[in-house]
Amino acid sequence: MRYFIEFSYCGKNYFGYQIQPKDNSVQEELEKALSTILREKIKTTGAGRTDTGVHARKIFAHFDTEQEVNEQLPHKLNSFLPPDISIKRIFPVKEDFHARFDATYRTYEYFISLEKNPFTIDSAWQHWKRPLDINAMNEACKILFEYEDFTSFAKLKSDNKTNICKIFKAEWEQNGSELKFTVSANRFLRNMVRAIVGTMVEIGAGKIQPEDLRKVIEDKNRNAAGTSAPAQGLFLVDVGYDFKD
Repeated sequence: MRYFIEFSYCGKNYFGYQIQPKDNSVQEELEKALSTILREKIKTTGAGRTDTGVHARKIFAHFDTEQEVNEQLPHKLNSFLPPDISIKRIFPVKEDFHARFDATYRTYEYFISLEKNPFTIDSAWQHWKRPLDINAMNEACKILFEYEDFTSFAKLKSDNKTNICKIFKAEWEQNGSELKFTVSANRFLRNMVRAIVGTMVEIGAGKIQPEDLRKVIEDKNRNAAGTSAPAQGLFLVDVGYDFKD
């Protein structure tokens, strides 16, 4: 049988979700705990791979087992897992349902602190030395909807088969001294959100104008875009599926 896991994690202590040869990963911790409890070798497939230091409030993975999983498994897993990984639920799906390939959308949030805040150093970009124009940044967001080829925001030397993505939502909101960027798309390229945020911050700081974003995208060159924003401000907050038969 195939099961889906809904879980969350703080990425501070991990080199991303995906298993690494020498570094600690969320996937390694998850598979180790599952294998221990179920007493068989369990392999998981995640909805995506997050970079080192990136967090996930809501992410899914699937695994296969001959056993029938009972409702106590999430509680047992949480007892085995480190405090920075939390299992929300585990449920059966069709045997060919795929955590990565059957996802219909993904949503990320990125946080920027406009004041020096010791309590968000692991969860927001501390950008307090220079003000940012949120109106200019939201003007730039509208331009993102005009394009689907986001090569300029893709990690160099990535193994992407295509750099085509369809963005459904992109907006900045301010709540006191905190900025939040929300972006949803059918798929994302490696480093894409952080590269977009880095470019948006250049716009907000007045280094380039909102309309300059068109040239950045049309150049299809990573060097045309801004420096990637720090990893700790990025959260994967939702992955969508059609679980109907």
